[in-house]
Amino acid sequence: MDRITIEDLRFPECPIRNILARFGDKWSLLVLFLLHRNGTMRFKNLQHMLPDISSKMLTVTLRTLEEDGFIVRKVYPEVPPHVEYTLTPRAESLLPHIDRLIDWAVEHQEEILKDRKAALKR
Repeated sequence: MDRITIEDLRFPECPIRNILARFGDKWSLLVLFLLHRNGTMRFKNLQHMLPDISSKMLTVTLRTLEEDGFIVRKVYPEVPPHVEYTLTPRAESLLPHIDRLIDWAVEHQEEILKDRKAALKR
């Protein structure tokens, strides 16, 4: 499924394919997490906090999150343009679940990494 697909045509009723796949990519949860922790942020601030993301990928990620109603993009008519990103109430309602997922990842990270190393040795 590409970034702009609204609905998976083969499985139109599947929430995992149609909703979760849109923010379950490599960057979206991190962007949501940063906006949750830091409040309203500008593009360059987000990029600074995610140094391994390209400008293009951050732009695509922000557009996707905006299309799905997770963030609001506010443009101030200045030179140079001033753009800010803020979470919507929809995104805020998702954050407790993301926080639990992060807690789970932290709790199990060490043993998962250990299992990965053991699998490489097989």
